[in-house]
Amino acid sequence: MVEAFKKIIGPSNVLYGGAEKARFSHVWATDVPLTAKGVLLPSTTEQVSKILALCYQHDVEIVVHGGLTNLVGATETTSNQWVISLEKMNAIEEIDQESKVVIAQAGTVLEHLIHAVTEKGLFLPLHFGAKGSAQIGGVVATNAGGMRVLKYGMARNLVIGIEAVLPTGEVISSLKKIIKDNSGYDLKQLFIGAEGTLGIITRVSLRLFELPTSRYAALCGVDTFKKVTRLLRHIDRELSGNLSAYELMWQSSYQVAVSAASDRSVPMHSAYSYYVFIESLGNDLGSDYIILENAITSAAEAELIVDAVMAQSDREVENLFHIRENTHALRQPFPYTQHFDISLPVNIMDVEITRIVAELEAISFVEGVLPFGHIADGNIHLVVGKSDNKLAHSQKIETVVYQNLKKYLGSVSAEHGIGLFKKTFLDTSKSKAEIALMKTLKQAIDPKNLLNPGRIF
Repeated sequence: MVEAFKKIIGPSNVLYGGAEKARFSHVWATDVPLTAKGVLLPSTTEQVSKILALCYQHDVEIVVHGGLTNLVGATETTSNQWVISLEKMNAIEEIDQESKVVIAQAGTVLEHLIHAVTEKGLFLPLHFGAKGSAQIGGVVATNAGGMRVLKYGMARNLVIGIEAVLPTGEVISSLKKIIKDNSGYDLKQLFIGAEGTLGIITRVSLRLFELPTSRYAALCGVDTFKKVTRLLRHIDRELSGNLSAYELMWQSSYQVAVSAASDRSVPMHSAYSYYVFIESLGNDLGSDYIILENAITSAAEAELIVDAVMAQSDREVENLFHIRENTHALRQPFPYTQHFDISLPVNIMDVEITRIVAELEAISFVEGVLPFGHIADGNIHLVVGKSDNKLAHSQKIETVVYQNLKKYLGSVSAEHGIGLFKKTFLDTSKSKAEIALMKTLKQAIDPKNLLNPGRIF
């Protein structure tokens, strides 16, 4: 197999053996060594196709690697598997300013893509902390969300075309530039959010928008959760379509985050129960800031907030949102951490998160619980600090967090996917019939179970 792979992509692109694959791991920014047999670095869709056809012929399992920023074990490997890394497929092939579409290879880092379209006066609204390492193929394969889902939707809402390679090596290509296409099954949806289990995405075409000319922000201190939700409706109404992000940190998570921001000024003291981060994107520099300022003023007059600070310059906005985006800081106080990414209806979120935090804090090996998230779309993250990493303890924590999701019609994974870590709890979010249909699709497209095996179910 090694020699066959070398014939397809060249000897330097087949990393086989400990020394050659030493720089690779299964998670970004870790020194945990890769256990896979080797790493393959194709540079074209044709090469990916030939690799998969060969693997299908010889029953070789493949795990796909993008930017390795997943949090659900999706890129972990075993010693009998090969990795296909798409890092060399990183070209931005076309930016069509008239159609407002960009076509890029799957290995393109999201931040590079954002900068490239910005230079053309266009806007790609995907925005999350891992944008500097996440690759667009992985972003689409996991249907990533982020902070602007409120206005622009998940990654799925931005994808208008996909090229993917099936486990057999067959290429499915539909890199269209049209938004409306009602010609039968929308096949690209099979690959969006499927976590690489049905095919390897090699190229995508994404919808773009006109570049906003104004970006302003505000941070508000709020004393009750009910006022957090009332403030959302107030701000959304007052900003008339300019509200692009509405992020929430509980007092506990805000305190930890600002304590880590020693190199930046702290915008607000940590005396309030909740902290709301608001972003406004618009196209009127003259009035957009005044509109946001007036909205915050009227919110204060209505006693929806108890304190607020405004951010006007790009630097001020970045410093403000750095507090919310710096999730790395939330891990620092604890020897071990466990991360959760759940969806809940907003109307029961306060009660359920309060229950989760109280029950977890009562457990002896739990050292802290830090909730935060994208309140406008019902997505809450929790960082749970703990004194050890014992499996039984991790499972106990999971039970506390997930036990009411089915009752409330929530989701075990709002935006991170299922991977290997959440398979046990898939039935909290999907019915038996839904899981059976998912398995039918997997069996039909990958009957040998060679592509990202063991993920999701």
